[in-house]
Amino acid sequence: MPAPAGPLSPALKVKKSGAEVTIMKVHLKQIPAEGTHLKGKEKSDILELEDDRIKTLGTVEYSVDIGVSGSSLFVTGKLGIDVELECVSCLKRFVYAVRVHNFSAQVELAGPELVDLTPWIREDILLALPVHPHCDWDRKTVCVGPRLKYLKVEKDSKAPNAWDALDHLNLNRRK
Repeated sequence: MPAPAGPLSPALKVKKSGAEVTIMKVHLKQIPAEGTHLKGKEKSDILELEDDRIKTLGTVEYSVDIGVSGSSLFVTGKLGIDVELECVSCLKRFVYAVRVHNFSAQVELAGPELVDLTPWIREDILLALPVHPHCDWDRKTVCVGPRLKYLKVEKDSKAPNAWDALDHLNLNRRK
């Protein structure tokens, strides 16, 4: 098998849980002492998204600086991918640009020539996804779904206050 041309191998296919998965590996022996800058795209299957409400559009783009210091590999840079999400208010599908501007990872080296960056890349992209996606995230689209801030709920002044029960607690210590 010929050696890859650069420090970051092209997407490698490996078997994991019976399915083929793409991983991104760094070749340590091809990183110069001063480090290196890598920029490129990888297929989105490295994210292993199993949620039907999230659909990847295109590739994972990266622009990272990689270096080795002592027994650690460090990576800093930017990641990005466009995804299609479902609005929690109106259930309409919309495109959301996931951008990680401050990606960083530090990996302790255990002797192999290859280090897999896939878990760190996947984690940062998944953490950048919105928990409650709304189609009006770009402030240009108007969501037609209901919003709680527009609902008027009147407070019942005769309703018991849950905190009043604490006033009746006997907190005296036994001697």
